[in-house]
Amino acid sequence: MTGQGTARPAPRRDPGRRRALLEAADRVIQREGPEASMAAIAAEAGISKPILYRHFGDKSGLYQALAERHTRRLIAGIRTEFSGTGSPLARVRSTIDTYLTTVAANLHLYRFLIHRASAEDAATHSAMSTMIREVSRELAEVLFAEGAMVDQDRAYVWGHALVGMVQTAGDWWLDHPEVPREVVVDGLADLVLGGLSAASEGRVLELFQDR
Repeated sequence: MTGQGTARPAPRRDPGRRRALLEAADRVIQREGPEASMAAIAAEAGISKPILYRHFGDKSGLYQALAERHTRRLIAGIRTEFSGTGSPLARVRSTIDTYLTTVAANLHLYRFLIHRASAEDAATHSAMSTMIREVSRELAEVLFAEGAMVDQDRAYVWGHALVGMVQTAGDWWLDHPEVPREVVVDGLADLVLGGLSAASEGRVLELFQDR
């Protein structure tokens, strides 16, 4: 004994096995919702909970692996749409629609990661926040490079604001499924493009004036 305690076993590095365990977690969360237990995930994979954790280091490691798995897919889809061809309106609409469609199709997983894992685990919250900031930064750079914003600092402000706005509006829409997705997409696209146009021309205050 060294008096320093027992070292935690290093996570196993079997990509195929880790992928199978994450797929088991996906199935349980999609079936049981964001309150799915770690014991249920382990049972789905045919192993004990300690062995499940051993593959990821601990529960935090499992949370972070799930977050990376799903946010990476979502971000890839968003990047593809926003960086594609077509008019600004078409690209903005397509990007927002991709986000809303993806989170709606994976509702339980989205709520597990955003409202449970991020709340329970600081490392997962930090990892997801970093990914969101990366998307915001890329959006800001596109806005500046394409001339939608003539001031780089303002482009970064708007990039982060736009991502936050779409995420918050998406959370609201998930709680109000009676509202057609197209209505949300069109509303957000009009707000984004109208705001960018006004900001680039110094007309922001006009958006709040009676006409």
